[in-house]
Amino acid sequence: MSAVASFPPPLIPLPALDQALHARGYAVLGAADVATLAGVPLAALQALAPGWDDLPADEYLKDGGRYRRRRHGSFVVEAGRLHPVPHRRHWQPLDYNALHGGMDRWFAPLEPATVAAPGFAPLVLGLAAACSRQRPGVPRWHVEVHQFRIDTSGGIGRPTPEGAHRDGVDFVAVLLVARHAIRGGETRVFAADGPDGQRFTLAEPWSLLLLDDARVIHESTPIQPEAASGGHRDTLVLTFRATGFLGDPPPEADRPGADMAAAPGQ
Repeated sequence: MSAVASFPPPLIPLPALDQALHARGYAVLGAADVATLAGVPLAALQALAPGWDDLPADEYLKDGGRYRRRRHGSFVVEAGRLHPVPHRRHWQPLDYNALHGGMDRWFAPLEPATVAAPGFAPLVLGLAAACSRQRPGVPRWHVEVHQFRIDTSGGIGRPTPEGAHRDGVDFVAVLLVARHAIRGGETRVFAADGPDGQRFTLAEPWSLLLLDDARVIHESTPIQPEAASGGHRDTLVLTFRATGFLGDPPPEADRPGADMAAAPGQ
């Protein structure tokens, strides 16, 4: 079996997060700093990992693959609190996802035990706070949370079958949860308006790539099994958008002039 090159991630210390995200449009943190960002022990994040062992198959893959399993949930972060919203579709425009855009995709919801786990809400809130420091004045974040398992029991697994892309949101957080008996899965980040790019492999469970979606394009390369029995790559992906969920009209409070009462007779 031929070797696959692996480049270490460009980790930065937590105090450099805001400046790096502002300067480069992305930042990479190690697991210990992610736990500090969330304000919880690293063990609280690690305790979430069993939730990836019961993900239903993604039934919407247009390439006919059976390599992706996932769950999905939606939340609003406002005033430092996490509010779940009724289970809803995941939708992206074709401009951002040429393969699966324009589809109403209804994935299985997050398990209640995952959402109630001690590490879950603090992680989402810690990431939302980092986004807010980049966008002061945003009153609320509309957050979509995706659990992914890319499986190689049938051969090649594709973390991003749509290729290099943006998500049509403000920020994207990609957390590695586990790598088991695989090779590949390299992360690639490119400037959206220039030639600059970087490639590396997230290998430490609960390490983080945080992206400014307007400024960078990202993808993960296919994974291959290291053994006949196959392996998998688990990730937690969160997207943060200020003006409502993609595909929905913006909330009334986010619309221009929504806080201005019409004068009588108008």
